[in-house]
Amino acid sequence: MAVKYGSLPFDAQIAFFRKKLAMPSRSWTDIMHGEHDHAFVVAGATRMDLVTDMQGAVQKAIENGTTLHEFRKDFDRIVAERGWTGWTGEGTKAGRAWRTKVIYQTNLRTSYAAGRFEQLQKLEYWQYHHSPASEDPRKQHVDWDGLILPKDDPFWLTHYPPNDFGCKCWVTGLSKQRMAAKGLTPSQSPKIEMEQKTIGTRGPNPRTVSVPKGIGPGFAYAPGRSAWMHAHVPAEKMDAPSPFNKRDAHFRIIPDRASHDLMPDPRPFPAKKLLPPMPAGKEEAYASAFLQAFKADIGKPVVFTDVAGESMVISDDLFKDHTGAWKMRRDRDRYLLLLADTVRDPDEIWAFMEYHRATKRTVARRVYLSRHTINGERQAAWSVFEYDKDGWNGVSSYQSDQKQFDEWDNKITLNRRGIRLYKRGEK
Repeated sequence: MAVKYGSLPFDAQIAFFRKKLAMPSRSWTDIMHGEHDHAFVVAGATRMDLVTDMQGAVQKAIENGTTLHEFRKDFDRIVAERGWTGWTGEGTKAGRAWRTKVIYQTNLRTSYAAGRFEQLQKLEYWQYHHSPASEDPRKQHVDWDGLILPKDDPFWLTHYPPNDFGCKCWVTGLSKQRMAAKGLTPSQSPKIEMEQKTIGTRGPNPRTVSVPKGIGPGFAYAPGRSAWMHAHVPAEKMDAPSPFNKRDAHFRIIPDRASHDLMPDPRPFPAKKLLPPMPAGKEEAYASAFLQAFKADIGKPVVFTDVAGESMVISDDLFKDHTGAWKMRRDRDRYLLLLADTVRDPDEIWAFMEYHRATKRTVARRVYLSRHTINGERQAAWSVFEYDKDGWNGVSSYQSDQKQFDEWDNKITLNRRGIRLYKRGEK
């Protein structure tokens, strides 16, 4: 039986949560608002095996009615098995109790609200309810109790509950007929006053956000809305699920936030490590040179652990297309060992979700970036990995030489988007 706040199993809640994609993150500020409709994250969990296990524990709670006490047992087991240390709340009984409660309740309440969002579309009016079970009532939430507004009122875009950590408010729907039968009339839509709040100051990704008064940072959205829009809005009007932002004509990513700080200074790369131009038909030999930097070879993949502690498969698939044919470009052949160094010792590692318009697939991607100089010439390099049921696997590697600093920075900045999991020299 699904975890519920009513009397029946809630299939819509289960379906919503199952569609989420596990994503690594360093801070709770990495994924915000409607991005949570598509991504499952546990702040500070940067390894996919860890995040995937945590998602499974929450899924179990939703589908089978796992209690908080039982979830805590699952949490402890996963932490021990995956060797996760340094997580917020670690080391004290109170810290563990708080952290597990936040993960458990926030995911159950937002997924339940998302399921309800889909159900409520059938009714013309929505009514806000403040929970009498609230141990620490928030003034604005109490003020909104009983508020009745049309379902398309802008108020619901930012005030559809839950509206903060621990918020137990909920919404019910009313038809025009029921409104008339009960003698109810719509309320006046409240004036929304915004305020600036700086969040995540103790973590690696502090940011200032604008939120309505009474709404906790990160909760100013309607859980389930972007997922519902993707399922119901005609494709010609919306070719990617909100809040995926446009990257190019074929792909969309979340979170589509760029870094505005500088990358680490470029490092020199020995010219002697450049390979000679690749003769025709020698793709296999050149791919082998790359693989041997990881003690792998053609047909002999290895599992490599990167500087951020993530494990991935290094194989010749990195240089093959979907048919198995070699896809190595001649203008990158000389730089294969530079590309290998980019994965082994990157300047930065980024992760994001990418929506493919043609296939309607959403995948998790991980990008390794580096900048080097070779005999004074500037070289940028990046390698892309994709996560599936078998773990991280290579998709492609790229190299680009730029004569001007602005071109160089702009080229690599296009890839500095999403969640930064690692930066060379940063603790």
